[in-house]
Amino acid sequence: MKKVFVSGCFDMLHSGHIAFLTEAAKYGKLFVGLGADQTVFELKGRYPVNNQNERKYMLEALKCVEACIINKGSGIIDFSETIEVVKPDIFVVNEDGNTPDKETFINKKGIQYIVLNRIPHADLPVRSTTALRSTSNIPYRIDIAGGWLDQPFISSICPGPVVTISIEPTIEFNERSGMASSTRLKAIELWNSDLPLGNPEKLAKILFTFENPPGTKVYSGSQDALGIVLPGLNRLQYDGNYWPSSISSVNNEDILEKIENHIYLVNLGPRCMSYDVLEETKINEQSVKELAYASENCWKAVINKDLKNFGLYLKKSFEAQIKIFPKMFNNHIKKIIDRYKNSAYGWKLSGAGGGGYLILVSKSDIPHAIRIKIRRKDI
Repeated sequence: MKKVFVSGCFDMLHSGHIAFLTEAAKYGKLFVGLGADQTVFELKGRYPVNNQNERKYMLEALKCVEACIINKGSGIIDFSETIEVVKPDIFVVNEDGNTPDKETFINKKGIQYIVLNRIPHADLPVRSTTALRSTSNIPYRIDIAGGWLDQPFISSICPGPVVTISIEPTIEFNERSGMASSTRLKAIELWNSDLPLGNPEKLAKILFTFENPPGTKVYSGSQDALGIVLPGLNRLQYDGNYWPSSISSVNNEDILEKIENHIYLVNLGPRCMSYDVLEETKINEQSVKELAYASENCWKAVINKDLKNFGLYLKKSFEAQIKIFPKMFNNHIKKIIDRYKNSAYGWKLSGAGGGGYLILVSKSDIPHAIRIKIRRKDI
């Protein structure tokens, strides 16, 4: 039989893990490379619930697993040494575990690379470790364009909008990856499993205040709280203050479906713990004006369901961000973008960049990319 290899943390073993491992084992004898406790901390900013020895014991107790080896490396390719020991014929990942770096590394080894859809077994719901840890339906958010204008030191130079969408937690999005995960954790701390009933803007103000108590030195932007709490698509106008002067919301089904059908996320892995986007900041009036202009035109394109200009101005917004914050971007990310730029109208990085997710606007399907579900307005 062929040797099959998978790698992951497998913390709080659940039905989603079992479905994935069972499917992978159909290709041959299954070997698991297990993320060490320290690697989990480096990637997720927290230690696993179950330590590496306990996770190894549980995995090897499964009849579909031939053996489990604790990886000695670090980062999203912590399995490089384990691969040399196992010498597999096939490497299997699921959609949200797929990254360009993994695919490149495995292809160079001459190993077959297979991406599985994240499908639960039978009638069981989709499970993730994050969901089990928090049992929460709190949304994430994607900032489409204009990110950083929610900081007064940017929008005081030139006012402009931030365009956001609130998305359902359909997968376990990486922490520290620009999906407002830190604000989401504060929302979970505040409200547990679900957003409460009430005026969304007032709820967002409560969340923003809770995340930035008196004495806070570096404020989290209010677009994170608003992007999570406000359903659908939103335009947040910033005029040099922490809170927007006006909010425009869109819950038109045709527009939301258009966004869902043409946005794709490519997993780059979380940014490293030492990452500081504010290093080498180069703030000037021209770049901030370009950011505001691109964001406004991106909003108009989305409203008009103009896919080409949606992608164009999403990209121009990203390019303006990079001029102000060069640390958002590097040659490694450029190489990944180069792989996709002929398939997309535009692209940007999630949040403050340095990793996270590459967001693509494309007319055609992007193989193995993550799809999103926009949260609709409660009726």
